[in-house]
Amino acid sequence: MIMPCANQKTLKAVNHGLRVFLLCIFFSSPVFTSELMKVVVMGDIESPGEYAVSVGGTVEQLENAHNLFDRNAFEAEYQVIRGGLNIASNSQSHKRVVLEERDVVIVSLTKASVRVESSKEEDTVSTESQLQELLEERVVPNGDSQSIERGAQEQENKFSDYELQSGDVLFIELPGEEGFNKEFLIDRAGVIRLPEIGQLNIAGLMLKQAEKIIVRRMSEIFLGLDKLTIRLKEKRLLVTVLGFVEQPGDVELPGNGNIQVAINQAGGFVDGALLSRLQLRRDGETITFDFKKYLDTGDEKVLPNLRSLDEIFVPSTPELSNIHGKPLKSLEDKEVDSISDREVIKVFGEVIKPISFGYEEGVNVLDAMLKGGGITRYANVEQIRVLSGSEPIMFNLKKYLDSGSVDELPELLPGATVYVPIRVDSISASPRRVYVMGQVQKPGSFETAEDVSFLDVISDAGGPNRYADITAVRILRRSGEVVPFDLEAFTEGRVEVVPTIKSGDAIFFPEKPANEDSSWFRTPTSQSVKVLGSVIKPGRYEWSETVDFIDYIGNAGGPAERADLAHIKIITPGPDNERIVTEFNMQEFMEQGGDWSDLPVVKGGSTLVIPELPDSPIDNNANWVKLPKENSIYIMGAVIQPGRYAFNKNLGFLDILSAAEGPNKEADLSRIRVIHRNEGIPRVTKVDLLTFFETGDESLLPKVKSGDTIFIASRTRKWTEQEPEDTVRIMGAVATSGRYEFTANMTILDLLAEAGGPNETAYIEKILIVNNSCCEESRASTFDLVDFMKDPDGESLPVLRAGDTIFVPEVSQSNWRSFNSLVTDTGGILNVLLLLTNLGWFTP
Repeated sequence: MIMPCANQKTLKAVNHGLRVFLLCIFFSSPVFTSELMKVVVMGDIESPGEYAVSVGGTVEQLENAHNLFDRNAFEAEYQVIRGGLNIASNSQSHKRVVLEERDVVIVSLTKASVRVESSKEEDTVSTESQLQELLEERVVPNGDSQSIERGAQEQENKFSDYELQSGDVLFIELPGEEGFNKEFLIDRAGVIRLPEIGQLNIAGLMLKQAEKIIVRRMSEIFLGLDKLTIRLKEKRLLVTVLGFVEQPGDVELPGNGNIQVAINQAGGFVDGALLSRLQLRRDGETITFDFKKYLDTGDEKVLPNLRSLDEIFVPSTPELSNIHGKPLKSLEDKEVDSISDREVIKVFGEVIKPISFGYEEGVNVLDAMLKGGGITRYANVEQIRVLSGSEPIMFNLKKYLDSGSVDELPELLPGATVYVPIRVDSISASPRRVYVMGQVQKPGSFETAEDVSFLDVISDAGGPNRYADITAVRILRRSGEVVPFDLEAFTEGRVEVVPTIKSGDAIFFPEKPANEDSSWFRTPTSQSVKVLGSVIKPGRYEWSETVDFIDYIGNAGGPAERADLAHIKIITPGPDNERIVTEFNMQEFMEQGGDWSDLPVVKGGSTLVIPELPDSPIDNNANWVKLPKENSIYIMGAVIQPGRYAFNKNLGFLDILSAAEGPNKEADLSRIRVIHRNEGIPRVTKVDLLTFFETGDESLLPKVKSGDTIFIASRTRKWTEQEPEDTVRIMGAVATSGRYEFTANMTILDLLAEAGGPNETAYIEKILIVNNSCCEESRASTFDLVDFMKDPDGESLPVLRAGDTIFVPEVSQSNWRSFNSLVTDTGGILNVLLLLTNLGWFTP
């Protein structure tokens, strides 16, 4: 059967699975469940060796039980050797031979058929006998060209009638020839290039015709063509993609590739590609198709099928005008040169964003306005003009929205124009018009109705601007009457009625007088409030009983970026020209909340001062003079930036240490001191920051307040500056005797290393340790460093504490033996230390 390679692999896997399944049934049947035996299989198989078969099994059962070879490609003949004798070799009867233990089965394979792989499901199938006859005709000892030609002629009726094209890949196998046994591509010119043969133009030929030509040409040079195999390995498409893609040029696609795969191979679209008008060019003809519709619907019928040598062209959108490259604005900003494409639809006038876009089938006037972002508030929705085709159309959007009839929506043709006029453009069409002039955001003419009020009209005009004098608004009647109106008084509730607006009226907002902005100078101090410091608009503001503290801060534009809201000062005048200063923590009020009555009372003549947070002391030390010590904290010693820092109750010990950029490399983190100054009685807290970093226990961190001082000692200070109870003394036969700093995690080995180690005359078998800490009774012990080095058990190390003394004696041939006897017990050790004390060598 002629089938594609992928189908052969699938069939092979299915056959193998079927064999395993039959083998399981075979071995589980009542007849053969007793035991298995082994036979030796040799010959034309990939894995010769021992194979198991049921006792009493035949050669056929052996073949079914094990995947010895590809039975789709080969036929087998068997020889069974038993006791050195050949007992079966007939092809008809050999499969029925009953096997015995240790039989030798020799397999001889012959080719079952010549297969040509094809992607077409309708390929014909040659019978095994016919293909075998064809092979016999092609096997010519001396490569006789006439016999080979007869074989090729015979193939013409046997192979599939597949027409080869550029992009197809043939696999030509000829054992023993290095130039073959690989894939050969039919290029864009329809040519295949073979070793020793050269170019053969086979595109457009049936596969059977191409094989005939190849065999004939190869027979002129090569022998042994009986083993020649020609297969259609893969069907590829050679396609050219041009236009607005990332990498225009030739691409190779699989046989089932489509337009989208080709675009992806070319790097995808670039900005400005017109997806709705892609072109496929083939044999001088052009097919235009809508790729965007395919993306919207997923309907593959929208895309034309590809063939080799097709050309896909991606045009640009009208947005690019005559400039190559990306549009200057995003694709949504459709400001284009309409001359470049007469089919674009143009929308302008009172729309949010005037736009031109490529024509799309089925687009109507509402779609076009939505592409422009919709209409503005000033659009005349009843007289939208549409030019589509030869006759202009007047579209009433209001009528469509009222009726909901789709018939009211005109469909647009290629090149249509939609214009949305402003309401003033058609003033003559409406009998009710009101005019708004002067200092308003949008002066102009506005349409009214029976129920449209004064406030509706000025809202349509955007309201008065900052220069308008809203206390002197004038309504000019058509009859010539002038009606004054105080809009400020109306907003404050002093006037309850607004004037009636009639058709033809004009509303005028005059400009404020030139000295209006300086009118606050006329306000007495007792009726004003001064807002100073770190606010957006510091200044003098009119005081009112109805205005609270937050209102004044807001009226001043709010706090500036570096405002210190935790220390706002309110300076209020008191009796007898007294000055009363209070402080308000606005930051706490905003973060934690509270009652509105907690806000400070602002009286006329008050001054609000919002201080600014100080800069870093490194940047500007002068600013720190302004910061009171009650709001500061000091950090000194072994830190990178010692100094005075702003502090509030929301900050902690680590915050201040971080503000000083942390401890320096000489800092002794186990000896930090915090001096508390604002508690009435001076108090010092010791902090071991190393223990905190090891345990994470935040209870080890001190509580700091404003006015406190943090001091971090340095590890490099002299030992004479250190307390005796914080050091350990090392004396005797060591490199450097003296006092050394001690921490809880140090051992005697660490201290000996600090002292430079014992010298050559040291008697390290009996090192003396006197535990003389501040809190316990003195006691002594010895340590044998030699024994420890032989058996380094950490638990045998003596326990050391701050304040202890270590003495390393020297070996003396004259008196050490007597000294050694003297210190055999603890009492002796104490006597020795007493002797050293008397001599001035040791100070407890």
